Amino acid sequence: MENHDKLLRELEILERAKKANLRPKRSSFLKKLKRLTIALIVLVLVLFVFFYINGDGQDDPLSWINRIPVISQIKRLAESSNAPLAGEDRGRINVLILGMGGKNHEGAYLTDTIIVASFNLETDQVAMLSLPRDMIVPVQGMGWPKINHVYTYAELKEPGSGGRVTSEVIGQVLGAPIDYYLSVDFTGFVKIIDKLGGVDIYIDNAFNDYHYPILGEEDNPNWDARFEQLHFDQGWQEMNGDLALKYSRSRYASGVEGNDFARAARQQKVIMAIKDKMLSKSTLFNPKLVSSLVNEARENIHSNMKIGEMVRMWGLFKTIKQENIINKVLSNRPSGLLIDSQSADGAYTLVPRSGDFSEVKHLFDTMFYQIPDEDKQSVTAEMAKLQILNGTFTAGLANKTAAVLEKYGFNIINIANCSHQDFQTSVVYDLSFGEKKESLQILLEQIEANVAPSLPDWLKADIKKDIAEGRITAQPDMILILGTNIDQMPISTEDVDI
Repeated sequence: MENHDKLLRELEILERAKKANLRPKRSSFLKKLKRLTIALIVLVLVLFVFFYINGDGQDDPLSWINRIPVISQIKRLAESSNAPLAGEDRGRINVLILGMGGKNHEGAYLTDTIIVASFNLETDQVAMLSLPRDMIVPVQGMGWPKINHVYTYAELKEPGSGGRVTSEVIGQVLGAPIDYYLSVDFTGFVKIIDKLGGVDIYIDNAFNDYHYPILGEEDNPNWDARFEQLHFDQGWQEMNGDLALKYSRSRYASGVEGNDFARAARQQKVIMAIKDKMLSKSTLFNPKLVSSLVNEARENIHSNMKIGEMVRMWGLFKTIKQENIINKVLSNRPSGLLIDSQSADGAYTLVPRSGDFSEVKHLFDTMFYQIPDEDKQSVTAEMAKLQILNGTFTAGLANKTAAVLEKYGFNIINIANCSHQDFQTSVVYDLSFGEKKESLQILLEQIEANVAPSLPDWLKADIKKDIAEGRITAQPDMILILGTNIDQMPISTEDVDI
C-alpha cells in the first residue's frame, strides 16, 4: 500500500509538470551536462594545442602527442607562420599573380593575366597593377620578347622555372623585388569559383564578343564554328567558373571593353570577387569546402609561398577594407605610360613612351599616393592648359612630371625640352594672369617652383616657333619649366584608374 501511494504521488508530479508544459529536472540537467562536456572538450583541445605547440616536448612524459601527424603539422604551421615574410623588412610585400591556359590549352604557358599585387604594411593597403601581355621587356638570352612569353621560354629551358624567371624579369621592369609568385591555370580558376558557389560581379558596360574561341575547335575547317558569342548586360551578375573565365578573357568585345586594358580591369574585378567569397563566413566556417579548395589549389596553383607564409599573410591583411584597395592598369591611353609599336617581324607590341622603364618604376614606387578628389575637381573645372618644358639634362623628367599632373586634371598641351637647360629651380609662367588661380595654387603645392612675373624674350620666341611649326595648337594658361630641384618628385605618376 505504501509503495502504491508513492507511485501515485510520482505520477501526480509528472502529470502536473506535463500540464504546465514543464520538463523534468533531469532533462535540464542533461542539457547543462552536455554543454559543459562540449566546453571541456574544446578547452582540452585548446590547451593541448597551446602547450604542445609552444613546448619543446623533450622531457615531457606526454611528448608522444607531438608525433601525432595532425599535431605535428599544427606545430610546424604555427612555427613557420611566425617567421617574417619576404618584404616585411621593406614594409611592402610584392606578389605576382599569373593566369594561363595550362594543360589542354593552346599556348599552355602563355600568361594571359599578369598582375602585381603590392601589400603596404604601414597603411594596410593593397595596390594591384596589371601589365599588358603585349608589352616587350628585356630578358637575358631572349632579347626583347613580349612579357607573356617569358614564362614559356623559361619552362622550355628549365622546367619548373617559369614563375621564378618571370618574377625576376618583372622585378627589373618595376625596379622592385617580386617576393612571391602565384600561377593558376584556367581549369583551376573555373573549379575554384564553382566550388565557392559562383561569384558576384558588377559589369560596368554591356558588351558583345562574337569571336570568343571554343576550346578544342581551334582547327575546325568551319571558321565560324571555332567561336561562340558572348553577351553581358550592365549590372550585377552571378557567374559560375566558366562564365567568369569568359568575362575575364574576352578580347574582342564591342565598344570600350574591346581592348586588353579593359580586360585587365575585368580580371582584377574577378580576383576581388573571389577574395570576397573566400573570406565570407559561408566559406570560412565550412571545413569541407576549405579542404576541397586546398586540394584544388594543390593541383592547379603553383607558388613559391609556403603554407606558413600564406597563414602569416592572411593574418597581416585579412582586415583590409575595399576602399584601401588601389587598382591600376598600364596602358597606351593619351595619359598612359606605354605607346604602340611593332617588332622586327611586324607583330604589335607596346613599349614605354619615355624610351625606358623609368616612368613605370616611378609609378610602382609611388602607387599608394592618392590625389585628393577636391584638387582634381578644382583643376578640371578651370580647364587649365599646361605646357611642360624640361630645363635640365635629366632625360624623361618632363614626361614623368606630366604623368603626375595629368591626374590632377591639367590639360597637358605640350611636353618638350627647353632651349635653355640650365635651370636649377623650377619656374612657372602664369599666362592666365590670375584667372586659373586654384589650378596655379595646386601646381605650386606639388612642384617647388617660383612664379615669374613675365615671359623672357627667348621664351616668347620659342612659343611663336612652336605655334608656327604646329607643336602646340593653343596658347597655354601656364608654362612650367622644370629645374634640377624636381629630380626627386615626392608625388606619384599614375596610370589608368579602375
